[in-house]
Amino acid sequence: MGAPAFRLARIMTTVGLIGAGNIGATVARLAVKAGYDVVLSNSRGPETLADLVAELGPRARAATATQAAQAGDLVVVTVPFKAYRAVPVEPLAGKPVIDTNNYYPRRDGTFAELDSGRTTSSELLQDHLVGAHVVKGFNHIYFEHLANLARPAGAPDRSALAIAGDDPAAKEAVTAFFDAIGYDVVDAGPLAEGWRFQTDQPAYGQPYYGDADPTDNPGHPVPAATLAAALAAATR
Repeated sequence: MGAPAFRLARIMTTVGLIGAGNIGATVARLAVKAGYDVVLSNSRGPETLADLVAELGPRARAATATQAAQAGDLVVVTVPFKAYRAVPVEPLAGKPVIDTNNYYPRRDGTFAELDSGRTTSSELLQDHLVGAHVVKGFNHIYFEHLANLARPAGAPDRSALAIAGDDPAAKEAVTAFFDAIGYDVVDAGPLAEGWRFQTDQPAYGQPYYGDADPTDNPGHPVPAATLAAALAAATR
C-alpha cells in the first residue's frame, strides 16, 4: 500500500480538507500560498464556506466531505475527535491523511481505550479509515502560531512540526507538504508514538508560546532540535 503515497509525494497538487475550522482554514491558506489547490468541506454544507473560498481565491472551492476526500491527493482531517467515525472511508483508501485531532474528554466524551493509554486517537482514526495512510500532524500548535511561524526553506528562524505515522511513503508525502508550506519535520515514529505530542505533553503547544498566553502571543520559532528534545521528554 506504500507505492501510491510515494507517487503522491511527487505529483500532489490538491489538498482536501474535511473540516474548515481554525486549523483547517489556516492550513488551507498556507497551502494556497504555496501553490496548491484546496477543496474545503465542513459539517454544515459547502454554502457556509463561501466567504473563506472567496478569501482564498481561484485555487479554492467548497464541497461535501466525500467530495473533498475524493478530490484531495492529500487530505487533512480536522474535525472534533468525537466525529471521527463520520469521516468518509472509501474515497480515502490509498491516500495520505493528516490527522489534526486531539482528544478532549470535556468536548468529546470519554473513550476508555484512550483514557487507559491502550491506544491513541490517531490509531482509532486509522482503524476507521481502512486502506488510508494516517499521519498525525498539526495537532500540537495553536492555529495563529501555525500561520505566523511559516518560513521558507533554509530560513534561520524556521520552525519544525512533529508527525507520526506507520507508512513511510505517506510520511514522505506529508513531509514534502509541510516543507512546501513553511515547516521542517521531526518524525516521532509510528502512530503509536503520537501520544508524545498530544495534550499535556512537553511538545504540545508550549514550545511555540513559552510562558505567555498562547492567544496573545505571535509564537516563537521552534527548531527541530528543540522539538525533538520535547518529544523525548514526554512521559505517560
